[in-house]
Amino acid sequence: MQLETKRLLLRPIEANDKHAILAYRSDAEANKYQGWIPKSLDDVETFFGKLATEFNVPDTWFQLAVVKKTTNELIGDIGIHFIDEQQVELGYTIAKQHQGLGFATEAAKAIIEYLFCELKKHRITASVDPANVASFVVLEKLGLRKEAHFKESLLINDQWVDDVIYALLAKEWKMID
Repeated sequence: MQLETKRLLLRPIEANDKHAILAYRSDAEANKYQGWIPKSLDDVETFFGKLATEFNVPDTWFQLAVVKKTTNELIGDIGIHFIDEQQVELGYTIAKQHQGLGFATEAAKAIIEYLFCELKKHRITASVDPANVASFVVLEKLGLRKEAHFKESLLINDQWVDDVIYALLAKEWKMID
């Protein structure tokens, strides 16, 4: 599975992406809202080992690399959790130097379009830390709505944190320009 947008190529993560992923994912400040911050290449390789190798398999996570077409640089990744046959959860990470430039919105828009229009999924959700305002902006631009705010429902780094859930139904999806 591979998608292309105006500025990006979205393709499956490959073993040789591990150095780039470690570089942007290990930045604890830039990734403070992430549940996973690798400290070594071994951590990245362990993460790779937990990912599905086949796209669209229920109860698996599939990771796509976000590659900037003009430079062929890996600038982030998007995780797709195929919850079941009809529901999907999205998560995204963009390298700090590329944040705020619309890359997360552009990549997520292409994924959402593919999931709804090609795979005929019914519902897409996203789980967000309540302090991650930038992520709220991305999701709301794409038409997702806030559905829930769960208090101290996730244990991340030995700390109970809140979780905000955004969602969108296929019948609500409209291409965003």
